[in-house]
Amino acid sequence: MYEWRTGRRCLFKNNAHLVFVTKYRKGVFTKEMLDRTKEIMEETCQQMDCELLEFGGEHDHVHLMVSIHPKVAVSNLVGKLKGKSSYMLRREYWERIKTMLWGNHFWSPSYCVVSCGGASLDVVKQYIENQNTPPSERAVKTSRALSQIKD
Repeated sequence: MYEWRTGRRCLFKNNAHLVFVTKYRKGVFTKEMLDRTKEIMEETCQQMDCELLEFGGEHDHVHLMVSIHPKVAVSNLVGKLKGKSSYMLRREYWERIKTMLWGNHFWSPSYCVVSCGGASLDVVKQYIENQNTPPSERAVKTSRALSQIKD
């Protein structure tokens, strides 16, 4: 569904579902504001070597699915996304939202992030558990000693 991406020295499919809620859960978004928010989020993701895969929202929150480059910390990406969008939306729509939001805040300080895609946690856990563990040094010495006896 979503393609693998490459970095300078890595291959990755690192997708996350992010949810941001407006301050005080106020229903400030209109269709026009959501469209503008999507533009801001896309631009910000590109600046951080990330990619906005999906975007949607309702009157008081937005959902994003983002492909995050491994060099980018999720908390840094969230800070940039919320910071830039807050600044731009307050600047462009202040007359409409000033009675609903105050104190120079647009977003709630918290956020939700959930990794998504790839194999389920149980499948990955089983794969790791079933790896061939190299033998201990003692087992290697014993094996060598036994092979010399047979010769």
